[in-house]
Amino acid sequence: MNKSQIEHYFFYLSAIVVIIAGLKMASQAAVIIFLSIFIASILTPLMDYMQKMKIPKFIALVFVLSLVFVLLFGIFYIVNTSLESFIANISFYEERLRSMVLQSLAWLDGLGVHLEPKAILEGLNFGALFNMTASTVGNISVFVSKMLLVVIGVAFLLVESRNFGAKVDIIFKNDERSKKNFELFAHTIQKYFTIKTFTSLFTGALITGTLLAFEIPYPFLWGFLGFMLNFIPVVGSIIASVPALLLALIHQDVSTFAWLALIYVLINNLISNIIEPNIMGDGLGLSPAMIFFSLIFWGWVLGPVGMFLAVPLTMTLKIAFDSNSQTAWIGVLLSNLKKRETKA
Repeated sequence: MNKSQIEHYFFYLSAIVVIIAGLKMASQAAVIIFLSIFIASILTPLMDYMQKMKIPKFIALVFVLSLVFVLLFGIFYIVNTSLESFIANISFYEERLRSMVLQSLAWLDGLGVHLEPKAILEGLNFGALFNMTASTVGNISVFVSKMLLVVIGVAFLLVESRNFGAKVDIIFKNDERSKKNFELFAHTIQKYFTIKTFTSLFTGALITGTLLAFEIPYPFLWGFLGFMLNFIPVVGSIIASVPALLLALIHQDVSTFAWLALIYVLINNLISNIIEPNIMGDGLGLSPAMIFFSLIFWGWVLGPVGMFLAVPLTMTLKIAFDSNSQTAWIGVLLSNLKKRETKA
């Protein structure tokens, strides 16, 4: 590379570092902006459908925003009530699990397998696990309770949605390729979030129904956790299953635990490997490794909510890189080559 090329790459690298630092410092504001954009992209088809049905725009907007408010209030009330009860019983659950582990170790000792109980209990650390679960759900609940700014942002975006196409035409009037790339990006983001929201709702409903059938405590709490964590690829569904499975051991028996674990696996495979790929078609085109590392990166930059936004944000970058011949190689690094080759 010559000197100008080196300066060129260092300039872009410096710009990326500055942008990331700025996003991290302004993470709370950035999260509100990103969420407003993505939620508006989900609600825009509903607004368009209502207007096609000759419903006035103002009435359609009031209906959509009222629906969002009712859903958020209902979720907050149910989750907060269950969470308070769960936190109050954490010490009881921790003690019961400790007792079960000690009984299991005594049984193994009778078979000639000698393990140190103190080391095992310290390694498992059930108290930290339950507290982490309560903290995770608590953070989500607190965030939902502060969604007023997001809803206001969504309202403004929905009002502007009808004029958005005209603005895009003006911006890209002399660059048809950039216009097509931008439209592809907007369509892909909208498709991803719409499908992911409905499949996550389906996941949460299946989990809640299953836990009600097995009489596991706080079924709506764990159903909500399953709904939210389904937005996090790879690890989200695994994390969501842990507290419910532990409560199955405490309140039921090993047989119930095994059946519940099997049903969780079936639900997650049904949603992630059958329903979502069939609806999304070629999917996101992102490398599985990039999806995993994007969870870590965006979680660090934007906090817990960054993990929910990791995939659409990474996909945004990929499409942006693909649209420029000088940065297309970065888009290739982020891509799932199998899907890229199939498409070609």
